[in-house]
Amino acid sequence: MTDTAPAIDAMLAEHADLERRLSDPELHADPGAARKAGRRFAQLAPVVSTYRKLETARGDLEAARELAADDDSFAAEVEELTATVQQLDTQLTDLLAPRDPHDADDIVLEVKSGEGGEESALFAADLARMYIRYAERHGWNVTVLGETFSDLGGYKDATLSITSKGDSADGVWARLKFEGGVHRVQRVPVTESQGRVHTSAAGVLVYPEPEEVEQVQIDESDLRIDVYRSSGKGGQGVNTTDSAVRITHLPTGIVVTCQNERSQLQNRARAMQVLAARLQLLAEEQASADASADRASQIRTVDRSERIRTYNFPENRIADHRINFKAHNLDQVLDGDMDPLLDALAVADKQSRLQNT
Repeated sequence: MTDTAPAIDAMLAEHADLERRLSDPELHADPGAARKAGRRFAQLAPVVSTYRKLETARGDLEAARELAADDDSFAAEVEELTATVQQLDTQLTDLLAPRDPHDADDIVLEVKSGEGGEESALFAADLARMYIRYAERHGWNVTVLGETFSDLGGYKDATLSITSKGDSADGVWARLKFEGGVHRVQRVPVTESQGRVHTSAAGVLVYPEPEEVEQVQIDESDLRIDVYRSSGKGGQGVNTTDSAVRITHLPTGIVVTCQNERSQLQNRARAMQVLAARLQLLAEEQASADASADRASQIRTVDRSERIRTYNFPENRIADHRINFKAHNLDQVLDGDMDPLLDALAVADKQSRLQNT
């Protein structure tokens, strides 16, 4: 572990400092700072715990070897401790693998209809419902920031904010960051009178929403801000004032909408937060070729050829094409039972990170 000794020493020092800070009542006067410190402490805790167990096991192994040199009855203990040291060493190496710096972050998730017209919009609504139910299973908070409905009640587009409540080392981003991309559906649309299976697609975009968005320079002259009246399904009005806000960032073409806060001022402030988060991520992608490669599966064009996953209703099958994952429990996945799929994606991502170290 010679090569990792400096990193371990730095983590031990940071862990001790965070432990001290978290016991200070003054820190908790700032809930945002306390939450950030708590999340970092949770990230470091398994590394520190595993390292301490490894050091103890190494000491025990050395002592057992000395005893075994004079007494063969300690040979079995040496063998057992050797296996324990190897296991803990592997665990520590795994824990020290490069992490996504946004893993503890909350997210903003957008779902957009694509090819397939009304059927695509209905499928987009199914996807949004799937993510909402998955969030509910994990006790996360979901806020609908904006939504545009199709004539049959599907989603032309919807923007969700998904936030966790605790100080977990792995937040919402760690679980749902793999969802960005084109999702393809194969089923008989409700508008199909002949019973034929159609293929359509919807797009998902996921980006982290850090606790504190770094200062992003946004020139007001680069923005087009439109206000309009919020609407419900099928054009039903849900707000009698023009309180919904749509902000277009002209240089990048990024469009952010927010309509579900109580006032136009609140909607604008929330939309600016989302825009800042998206621009921050865009800057990170441009600054890092690795980050761009990691997010290459995000939406480029919402068509059926460029897809990350297929949802086949006639066969009750879901297939993720990035990791050759297949399962015949589509109904359960759409009801929010996504963990087996997301676990497989997380394992593949971790293996990739280890290979690139």
